[in-house]
Amino acid sequence: MDYFAAAMERHRQHQGKIEVRSRMRLESVEDLSLAYTPGVAAPCEAIAARPAEAWDLTWKGRTVAVVSDGSAVLGLGNLGGMASLPVMEGKAALFREFGGVDAVPIVLDTQDEDEIVRVVRAIAPTFGGVNLEDISAPRCFRIEERLQDLGIPVLHDDQHGTAIVLLAALWNATRVTGNPLQHLSVVVNGAGAAGRAIARLLCCQDQHDRCIPVGKVRVCDSKGVLHPSRGDLDGYKLEMARWTNPEDEGGSLRDALRGANAFIGVSRGGLLRADDIRTMARDPIVLAMANPTPEILPDEAERGGAAIVGTGRSDFPNQVNNVLAFPGLFRGALEARAHRFTTAMKFAAIEAIAAAAGDPAPKRILPAAFDRSVAVAVADRVARAARESGACEALP
Repeated sequence: MDYFAAAMERHRQHQGKIEVRSRMRLESVEDLSLAYTPGVAAPCEAIAARPAEAWDLTWKGRTVAVVSDGSAVLGLGNLGGMASLPVMEGKAALFREFGGVDAVPIVLDTQDEDEIVRVVRAIAPTFGGVNLEDISAPRCFRIEERLQDLGIPVLHDDQHGTAIVLLAALWNATRVTGNPLQHLSVVVNGAGAAGRAIARLLCCQDQHDRCIPVGKVRVCDSKGVLHPSRGDLDGYKLEMARWTNPEDEGGSLRDALRGANAFIGVSRGGLLRADDIRTMARDPIVLAMANPTPEILPDEAERGGAAIVGTGRSDFPNQVNNVLAFPGLFRGALEARAHRFTTAMKFAAIEAIAAAAGDPAPKRILPAAFDRSVAVAVADRVARAARESGACEALP
């Protein structure tokens, strides 16, 4: 099938992917009086007196804003806000279909960091959470950080959704190979949004109460290994170099791969060959996430000796798909009425996704993307973690 042509036809046929429907019956004057004037005055006054009532009296408690400036759309680059709308509509559809969460796509005609923060703050009263999407690094880091005092959970899914599903995959992969996490040497190729979030969780940089206890992490960008004495690193990459590579080891991606147990690719396609995988430790794990072309194709990685291979594609086994994370993650946060996402909530999602796979196998380290039970399980654990980790306590 030509997915591009078929997608164009389907989008044109339906004029997009989502719609708004009334949850109240509107068939009589009485219905109109209850949904609108005069009856609507009562919930308005109740919310004015006690703003928390909005969670029960409006869609706030079940609705997320999906916000993008279109500066990093999938693998297509900076297309601008309008061109990102099909992706944001798709994200909203997935929220509803898999998590039972209503979502509203909001694309912005600005890529100014201060303006984006101002707009999100201004619209926040309408929503119970904010999913930031397809915003380029390093602005995405700063925007997310600046919105953590909003009073509702804010998460940049390209960072954390990817990291959560990928770490669940890594966890189950080690159960198959029998190589303990604490002995694992991991190479992350890609120092952008997803790479940074993965490395932070692997290196316990958010909180120290939960962690994937891997033995060694090295992060590479297009110029090689990040290390503190590299003179070309910006602030975020230098920070990453200091906590992933305090030994200040340099070298290329291929240097870092020698003897490593796992490769995580969140970069660009076609970087590696079978010979590169042969330099890794025995039974290596290869999670090559670049789309639409992975850093290395599964058959090539397996020729090099990879024991387990995962990609971001649905036509290969072990698809590492964000849809396993974000619907349940936000549903759990909304159910708990969390004010923010904590590391404990992210690890709750990792554990739930890993457990949903059952007994993992080389070609099945994650549950299927269409397993509707995953979001329910993730939401339950995330909500519990939110209450236990203080995420429901009012911000100062």
